[in-house]
Parts: sequence; C-alpha cells; structure tokens
Amino acid sequence: MSDRAAARAAKSALSQQLAAVPEVVGIGLARRGTGYVVKVDLADPLAARRVPRDVDGVRVVTSVVGVVRPL
Repeated sequence: MSDRAAARAAKSALSQQLAAVPEVVGIGLARRGTGYVVKVDLADPLAARRVPRDVDGVRVVTSVVGVVRPL
C-alpha cells in the first residue's frame, strides 16, 4: 500500500490527466488497509476504461456515483 504523500502526488498527476474527461465527477484519496489509494468517482461506468489502474505505483480505484448536481 502507498503512503499518504505518494497518494497525494499520484492524485495530482491523475487530476491533470483526467481533466478533460467529463464523466469524472471527483478524485480523492481513500484508506485501504494500512495505506492509501486514489479514488475516482464516475458518472458513467464506461468511463472506467479511461482511468489507469495505478499512477506512479499508487493503486487507483473507481466508483460509479452518477451525475453530481448542486442542491
């Protein structure tokens, strides 16, 4: 598992890489066991194909949350 600093750096790199993908509605960090992963929230499950499985050795997980709208 990756430590928090490595996960933050991977999140930053991935955010730039996925900035033009409209189906990505959120990118954050999540704890998994004793380490961290980058979590990508998606509006459409097909967009998962565009998300890499890892960035700089940090695991990336996806979750389909649907379209995010302001209240």
